[in-house]
Parts: sequence; C-alpha cells; structure tokens
Amino acid sequence: MTEIVASDIVVRRGGRAILQNASMRARSGELIAVIGANGAGKSTLLASLAGLLAPDAGAIHVDGRAIGALSRVDLARRRAYLPQNPRCEWPLSVERLIALGLTPTLPAFGGLPPAFETCVTEMLTQWDLLPQRRQAATTLSGGELTRAMLARALVGDPEILIADEPTSGLDPRHALDTLQRLRELARAGKLIVTALHDLTLAARYATRLIALDRGRIVCDGPPREILNAELLRSVFDVAGNITGADGAVIVDYIAPLNRKTASAERSPPS
Repeated sequence: MTEIVASDIVVRRGGRAILQNASMRARSGELIAVIGANGAGKSTLLASLAGLLAPDAGAIHVDGRAIGALSRVDLARRRAYLPQNPRCEWPLSVERLIALGLTPTLPAFGGLPPAFETCVTEMLTQWDLLPQRRQAATTLSGGELTRAMLARALVGDPEILIADEPTSGLDPRHALDTLQRLRELARAGKLIVTALHDLTLAARYATRLIALDRGRIVCDGPPREILNAELLRSVFDVAGNITGADGAVIVDYIAPLNRKTASAERSPPS
C-alpha cells in the first residue's frame, strides 16, 4: 500500500499564500481529481505532492517518510509527474522520448537498446502513437505530445502518477481514453492524482474529488457526495446542474453568477 499524506502545508509566493493549511491523504487504488477555479492552487498542490516544491510550512510524507528525505533516484522510481502544458525542446524521436522515462542512463545517441523495445512499443500502442514512433517529438501536435509525455511517465511502471491537466489539448476520444486508462491503473493498485478542469470527466472517472478554493481545500470526497450546484456556485462562481449518475454524469454550466453577489457570498481568506 502506497500512501501520501500532506499535513497543513502552506506555500507562499510573492507574499501571497497559494496554499493555506492544505491537508489530505491519498492511497493506492485511488484516482483523485483536484478541481478548482484558475489560481485556486491546483498545480501548486500537485507539485508539492510530487516533491518538486517544498512547502513553506507543514509536511508531506510518502509511506511514513518525509518526502524531502527520499533520494532523487528513489522518488523518481516511485512516482512520475506530468506537468501542465508539457514541452519538448529537443528533436528526439517519440520512441526515445518515451524511453527517457525508463532510466537516466540511456545513451544520448544511437539506436534504442533492445531491452527497452518491448516496454516502449507497448506504450506507443496504448497511447495511439505507433505511426509517430520515429517522428521528431518537436513536430507533434499538442495532443500527441501530451499522450507521448503520459507514455513516458508510465513506461517505468511507477507506483504513483501525478498529472497536471493530462487531458488538456486532447480531442474527445483521446480525453475519454486517457481517463479510462488512468482509472484502470488505479483499479490495478496505482495511486493517481490529477488536476482536471473538465468536471464531467472528473465526476465520471475519479474515485474522489478534492476541491480547492483560493488555496484552501473546501471539499474532499466521492464525486456523488460533494459535486452539486452549491459547489459550482461557491467554488466556480457559476450556476449549474449535475445530472445522471456514475459513468453518465453531465455537469452543465447555466450562467455565471453576478460578480458582486458572488464576491459578497465568498468570504476572503484569512
């Protein structure tokens, strides 16, 4: 059983608290979707959980050990991280880009070592990238690059995947396929934590939602228990309806709230 525990973490930037006393526990078998408006602190929370950003206060532990006490090699072996809007600056082939997720000792030039061929081919197949196998990654579309980066993150079979907006730029088929694959990984015992703006996909595929509002965790629980019109109003400043159940949930935004009314209803952070 893999477990990440965040205890009252605070992250400040430019004199402003981006995260405020955020506490959560995440375990193997969960697909957790972090939701919230722009600037709510989703990316900051994910970067902190990945061990890429040290909080100014509070603590993060992985299986009882402080995340800062883990060696870089051990952390890289156990968890993979996909940033928001991933980029590739070098004209590596797609297969070599994916292979970088296996080991930092890959040769800089020459063919792919035979021992890695099977794993890379499996990822190329799973993420619908076989035709782009030898294409330069710098020539991929945004959606293709996102899928290639997901393949790179998962090729090493990590226990934990932390992915910031993994469906950004994907067409509907690949967005659905991505969330289905992440759900299957969670069912197989992986821990998946992802930030999502698409609340319909979050409601359909996540086992749990964590809602952030201006740096604070305001809701944490199964989608069917916490996703409602009041959450849309308080966190996103929109009126809306949630219809359907489980795999057929639809989150429908009706209209933005009156800004003055919304501002009066939302108390400022301390």
